[in-house]
Amino acid sequence: MTSKYAETYQSWKTDQEGFWERAASEIDWLSKGGTVFAPDQGQYGRWFPDWECNTCYNCLDRHVERGRRGQPALIYDSPITGQQASYTYEELLDRVQAMAGVMQDQGIGKGDRVIIYMPMIPEAAMAMLACARLGAIHSVVFGGFAAHELATRIDDATPKAIIAASCGIEPGRVVAYKPLIDAAIDQAGHKPETCLVIQREQQLAELKPGRDHDLGALMDEELAEGRTVPCVPVKATDPLYVLYTSGTTGQPKGVVRDNGGHMVALKWSMSNLYGIDPGEVFWAASDVGWVVGHSYIVYAPLLHGCTTIVFEGKPVGTPDAGVFWRVISEHSVVSLFTAPTAFRAIRKEDPEGKLISEYDLSQFRSLFLAGERADPETVNWAAEQLQVPIVDHWWQTETGWCMVGNPLGLGRLPVKPGSPTVPMPGYDVQILDDAGHPLAADTLGNIVVKLPLPPGCLPTLWNADQRFHDAYLAEFPGYYKTSDAGIIDADGYLSIMSRTDDIINVAGHRLSTGAMEEVLATHPDVAECAVIGIADKLKGQLPCGFAVLKAGVNRPHEEIEAELIKLVRDQIGPVAAFKIAVTVDRLPKTRSGKILRGTMRQIADKEEYKMPATIDDPAILDEISEALAAHGIGGAG
Repeated sequence: MTSKYAETYQSWKTDQEGFWERAASEIDWLSKGGTVFAPDQGQYGRWFPDWECNTCYNCLDRHVERGRRGQPALIYDSPITGQQASYTYEELLDRVQAMAGVMQDQGIGKGDRVIIYMPMIPEAAMAMLACARLGAIHSVVFGGFAAHELATRIDDATPKAIIAASCGIEPGRVVAYKPLIDAAIDQAGHKPETCLVIQREQQLAELKPGRDHDLGALMDEELAEGRTVPCVPVKATDPLYVLYTSGTTGQPKGVVRDNGGHMVALKWSMSNLYGIDPGEVFWAASDVGWVVGHSYIVYAPLLHGCTTIVFEGKPVGTPDAGVFWRVISEHSVVSLFTAPTAFRAIRKEDPEGKLISEYDLSQFRSLFLAGERADPETVNWAAEQLQVPIVDHWWQTETGWCMVGNPLGLGRLPVKPGSPTVPMPGYDVQILDDAGHPLAADTLGNIVVKLPLPPGCLPTLWNADQRFHDAYLAEFPGYYKTSDAGIIDADGYLSIMSRTDDIINVAGHRLSTGAMEEVLATHPDVAECAVIGIADKLKGQLPCGFAVLKAGVNRPHEEIEAELIKLVRDQIGPVAAFKIAVTVDRLPKTRSGKILRGTMRQIADKEEYKMPATIDDPAILDEISEALAAHGIGGAG
């Protein structure tokens, strides 16, 4: 099939408003305004400013009304608990209305914030949709985050309620959520009025009278009564959710997603980018705590009339490296979207791909990778084993959907290893030097997107317009700064080379080294510290912390290093994968006092490096190299 990409992209460039107005015809609107884009509103303009809609209606009600009543909407598969469940569009709508009824009875309504702190269970998706139905603004916090991180989000979002589960289940252990929530509420200045808890049989939570309620029991009552809750009309520009992502200061950034543009972009992407038809089974093997889970576990598949999968498991160990193939075979998945980390783990456990041959994957036709760099070795292994197109595509929490990819729905383009291919309509991607001047093809520079951003992208940060402007728009006026560096070749293919700030990518999770440094600095024996991301074959990157101890500290270094690892685990959570702490006598710095983190990373990754011209004392680099070598990392450059 000849790709229609070039003509589609050109049609967007020729008439941007007309392009997105046509795409908007796929959504059911309560009312349409006369304006598609208002350039004078918001930080860079707003899409569909006077239009009214409801996201939950578009995900559920309209499909029930138009022939998908009995089609599976959501399949729950939990190899960790051995449980499975399937909900038709009608059944999912009933449960979402029941949950919305419970929330309504607790006084939750349009504009209220609700934090969702849940594992990968069906009720997590139901809670998001119930919020959308009421016009409430959800903020999902990944269950792996510690009490302190949850508390910072409570204070920023000021939620009326928290919707939670009693526990999460990891291979070999149960993680009680309620004590973490209670500790977070104790730490937070803002106190939510209500906590609605799904009690899981693996560990029941102790409910505090007055504030805490058994959500499952209350939902059962609503279902028995057949409670219906009408969809609340919201403006297209009203927030659907706030999702917190790591900020370079360690303070979380609340990415705002609006209702209207979000639906338009996601619906467009399902057919044109992913090549999926309504009625098919699409699986994003992510977590609802991350943006991929929001966009492609919950909203996009349901907007498109697909069947989506909520998977509570791991790519290996639940029970083996064949679990992905079992899920694909058992549930007739046509396309999988996951992080390269998952495939590195599978390849490590089953390098010959023997487990793949045990399952019928005849209907499976595409694999999408995103969240971190997809190394050619992993991509080639997956392509050889699965014999389907492997699509590496690039986007961010901030954009909510793909910026650069290979659009299977428009016709697959030639693949260049290491490149996620070409910009999607809506994204005018350019490479600028530090002064903001365009660079020639194949020249490394700052990856930016010419404003305005398309529908679906963040309009601002939660209660932080100035921070949004300073973080994304100020450095390159007229452009959105991605904080990634890369090149565009003569064919228009983008290659991403590195981050330009201190965000590292651990198994697809963007984490701030600055936030980890703030935690390490609280240790009473630490004088100063630095955290870098070092290359890891399985997770892409791992954080490595360096600590200079205060004078007079005579304790064993191994003991302090163990305390530092525990400190980060307690304050940020296991998701940080912080396992390497190295005590050193001093850190390499420029004469102006800037820590040379880039050079330290090059030493750890055994890369050649040039001696920084501004270094204060070159001998320190040898000390860093020796300290890393003592921990089995890196070597001299």
